[in-house]
Amino acid sequence: MPDALSYGALFLAAFLAATILPAQSEMGLAFLVHQAPEAVLMLVAIASAGNILGALVNWYLGRFASHWRDRRWFPISASQLDKATKWYQRYGKYSLLASWVPIVGDPITIAASLLRTPFVTFLILVSIAKVARYLIIVWLAL
Repeated sequence: MPDALSYGALFLAAFLAATILPAQSEMGLAFLVHQAPEAVLMLVAIASAGNILGALVNWYLGRFASHWRDRRWFPISASQLDKATKWYQRYGKYSLLASWVPIVGDPITIAASLLRTPFVTFLILVSIAKVARYLIIVWLAL
């Protein structure tokens, strides 16, 4: 069974991976699942919770910090945000199902909040995407 430090590290990696910061959590989850297959449900729950909360940081950035998006220090470039916005406008709210995709997923979550996607809709679609991705990783790891 993983210890509290392992669970905490997985949560933190999953959280950071969902924000605009460069991080990844898939290898950590796969490693822990391989080491403790009996803890798979807890590991998926912890990774999913961290990843969903990280996406909520992006939602907040898009909703409440968007007036700073032209600043040099804003974490998403104007071109990334423009591409994500066009993607979101083309495919609508269901593009949030791609929020797990590296590099493009984070800007999509920010674009969704900039375009005023309701919080509950955002949370449901992002949760489906994040949990599904981790379940696939577990399936591949086992």
